[in-house]
Amino acid sequence: MSASTDRIGHSKINSNKRTEDMLMPAVTTAPISKPALWTGRVLSGLIAAMLLLDGVMKLIKPQPVIKATVDLGYPESTIVGIGIVLLVATIVYLIPRTAVLGAILLTGYLGGAVATHVRVGAGWFPIVFPIIFGALVWGGLYLRDQQLQGLVPLRRGEN
Repeated sequence: MSASTDRIGHSKINSNKRTEDMLMPAVTTAPISKPALWTGRVLSGLIAAMLLLDGVMKLIKPQPVIKATVDLGYPESTIVGIGIVLLVATIVYLIPRTAVLGAILLTGYLGGAVATHVRVGAGWFPIVFPIIFGALVWGGLYLRDQQLQGLVPLRRGEN
């Protein structure tokens, strides 16, 4: 820790160190076990594979994708843009350094899917499915990211 004193004798902490301390989570966590790490990787990989497939299908635009999108009230001209957004968010999620940002972007994307299905009165399954998918996105990331576990600690018993 870099410290010095001012004219009165009060110690001053280096402002860079203070900023680092504020950005680091106060809770420390145990190292991630190998089974949890691999479960998180597999879960994240499966979710990402499905999202990448969905994004690619929006770029290719087969007839069922066009019909489903138009039936939800979106013009055909928006399909490629939606696919690009999904692909970028998923790729950002797959990069360990930017995975939290990717999860946030995917949460927004999936929230839009929920809102769209609520708007058209699509029934309970199309509304609940993206919510479950979003929970799996975060669950996979939580299992493989120690910093996220420190920010959102799961508590066991009473403390």
